[in-house]
Amino acid sequence: MIKHIARKEFTDVVRDGRFRWCAALVGALLLVSLGHGWVQARQAQEELAAAQATAREHWESQGEKNPHSAAHYGIYAFKPRLALSFVDEGVDPYTGTSVWLEAHRQNDFLMRPAQDATAAQRIGALTAAQVLQLLVPLLIILLTFGALAGEREQGTLRQLLATGVGRSNLALGKALGVAGALALLLVPAAIVGAAALVVGSQGPAASALARGTVLAGVYLAYFAAFVGLSLAVSARARSARTALVALLAIWVVNGLVAPRVAVDLSKWIHPTPSAVEFAQTLQREMATGVEGIERPDREASNQRLLAQYGVEQVADLPINEVGVFLHESEEFGNRIFDRNYGALWDTFERQGLVHEALAVAAPLLAVRTLSMGLAGTDVEQHRHFATAAEAYRRDLMAQMNGDLTENSLSGDFSYTAGAELWAEVPPLRYDAPTLGWVLNNRILSLLVLGLWVAGAILAGAAGARRAEVA
Repeated sequence: MIKHIARKEFTDVVRDGRFRWCAALVGALLLVSLGHGWVQARQAQEELAAAQATAREHWESQGEKNPHSAAHYGIYAFKPRLALSFVDEGVDPYTGTSVWLEAHRQNDFLMRPAQDATAAQRIGALTAAQVLQLLVPLLIILLTFGALAGEREQGTLRQLLATGVGRSNLALGKALGVAGALALLLVPAAIVGAAALVVGSQGPAASALARGTVLAGVYLAYFAAFVGLSLAVSARARSARTALVALLAIWVVNGLVAPRVAVDLSKWIHPTPSAVEFAQTLQREMATGVEGIERPDREASNQRLLAQYGVEQVADLPINEVGVFLHESEEFGNRIFDRNYGALWDTFERQGLVHEALAVAAPLLAVRTLSMGLAGTDVEQHRHFATAAEAYRRDLMAQMNGDLTENSLSGDFSYTAGAELWAEVPPLRYDAPTLGWVLNNRILSLLVLGLWVAGAILAGAAGARRAEVA
């Protein structure tokens, strides 16, 4: 009986001209957004490879100079784009993709597309994630708002139930019929997305496909929640029009109101300093130090070296004490950076937890964090790369100051190094977090999304059991 109901519902939906037009529009937007995102991602990967090669060439061909001067010359690090970033850009347009690594400073990321975009461009940017998160649920609502309410208005619900069809079986059959119709839209898009994923993946294809499979499961759960919720409202509403109005109100809250509220509430609960305030704090603490982190003293550093090497004059030291002091200054700055940047990153992650917690009121918030995480474009993975880039910067500075210390005379700043030293510096090797790492960071979102799916299914079943026939 469920099979027959599902077949009839599927046939009715597919024959409906409104479905064909809406599905064609949503499908076209989905395919266009996938194609555009893939082209942009490929172009970004090519530009990234070219920029990395150029930055490396500039580093190795900088000529002879003092190693500490080379540390100030610096080198750029570029954040790689994961294969699924063409589906969901996440925070990348706002956080930037490149950072300049130099002595004494931990710089902010550059190349933020949103910084140069107009407000209209930022609002109008279309990604596959936006289509899946906003337009597909709207299509589900248009397909299901009259599933039970319409049957009751037409007087056919009483006839169906009189034939012995169970209410739960009726709701399940209609849900399967709608799911079949949606599959006509989503399966081709999934195939196109999987093909683009394999072609565009620079690393192991299995890793990208694993992330893509989990991402597909997340969106299927999201759609299942909307189907169940729509059937529950359709079963309880007195008319199809009432069901449509109620479901559209839910869609507006879920897709438009909740994300804005989540942003404002998270910033209110966990405020962050402005860029100017943050920079001023760093400058002040670098100049004076803070409690527990004192600025290095040149004279004290020299006295420790004299005691360590058993000599009475700095000129008798077998190393260049300037290099040691520069290294101590770097270590001091690193502790200041860790203190301030660590607090800032922790605040961003606490804001993210507010978003995830508010997903109990809007499933979109859970899906959005999961989507960005699986695409490799969330705040946590940006922090992961920023931490790796900063560790590389510190190793680079230690290598430059160490060469100055070991290979030049005391107080000698005329010492120069050449291409051999620059070539000894390895390029930045970055390994993206594993799928397990990503899911471990998103346990709350997974739980909330699971609760939404279970709750929507139970609500749909309960609504069908209690649906009035007239």
